[in-house]
Amino acid sequence: MHNAEDKGNLPNDETTALARASATELSKLLARRPEAERARVQLDGTDLVLPRHALVLLRDTLAQMAQGNAVTIVPTHAELTTQEAAGILNVSRPHLVKLLEQGELPYTRVGTHRRIRYEDLMAYQQERQRRSEQAMDELAAQAQELGLGY
Repeated sequence: MHNAEDKGNLPNDETTALARASATELSKLLARRPEAERARVQLDGTDLVLPRHALVLLRDTLAQMAQGNAVTIVPTHAELTTQEAAGILNVSRPHLVKLLEQGELPYTRVGTHRRIRYEDLMAYQQERQRRSEQAMDELAAQAQELGLGY
C-alpha cells in the first residue's frame, strides 16, 4: 500500500532485491506449512500473529515488487473514479465513459461524478479476457482447418 509520499514510485534496485529474497522465503514457508492458518511474525521486537491470507497477499505483493512493479492495494468494495477505472483497464477515460453509458459496466453517481465498484471492474476485465481467449482459440482452430500452420 502506498502512502502519499511514495505513490506511483517504482521500487529501487535494493528494494527489488530484498522483495525477491523475501518472496522466495515466504513462498517456501507457505509451501512447507500448507495447513497453517496463521503465522507469528516479529517486527522490531513485537510479536504479531497474521492470518494465512495476509501472508499470501504479502507474498504476492513482494513478488510484484521483485519484478520492479509498484503495488497498490484496493479493497474489493472500493469505488473508483472513471479515471482510475480507465487506468486499470488501460483504456482512455472517454472510452470507459462510453462503456458505462452503453451499460457494459454498472456504475453509480455521486453528484455529477460516476463511480465504478472495483469488483465490478474486475468482473468486466475477467470477462473481456475470457472473450479474448475464446476468440484466439477460434482463430487458431480456423487456421488449423485451413492448414495455415498455426
